[in-house]
Amino acid sequence: MIETDKGINFSQVITTMKKESRFINLLIILITLCVVVILIETQTHAIRRIFDDFIYDNKNHYLPCKKLPNKDEVDKIIAEHQNVIKEIEGVNPGLVGVEIDTSTCQGKADIIFWYASHENRLEIEEIIGDETFFGIPYRLQNR
Repeated sequence: MIETDKGINFSQVITTMKKESRFINLLIILITLCVVVILIETQTHAIRRIFDDFIYDNKNHYLPCKKLPNKDEVDKIIAEHQNVIKEIEGVNPGLVGVEIDTSTCQGKADIIFWYASHENRLEIEEIIGDETFFGIPYRLQNR
């Protein structure tokens, strides 16, 4: 063991430096992992999708405002497909409904189908049978 005239033990200093180095390496790995997860989430919304689906029993499209159709286009599709709207509302009358959401994006809109149970959601999804409602993005909300 090497000691100096000031009582410094070099083996202890080296051991301390190794521990600090391991801690710094672990910290760098954790920060890198967090950055990667954030980048993936911003592109795929995977964590939000899982949370929405399994916790809230909702389904969202996660489209930015610029990709949503104009309100007039949404109104037109809703008017043209009233038979399907009535079929969806008939899944559980009074506890299933349809709304046009214009509050999120000015001048743009999407459709919200709301329902009371997971079974209602499954029936609505079966009636719609697509990722859009005749080309219009929609969201499913368990209320």
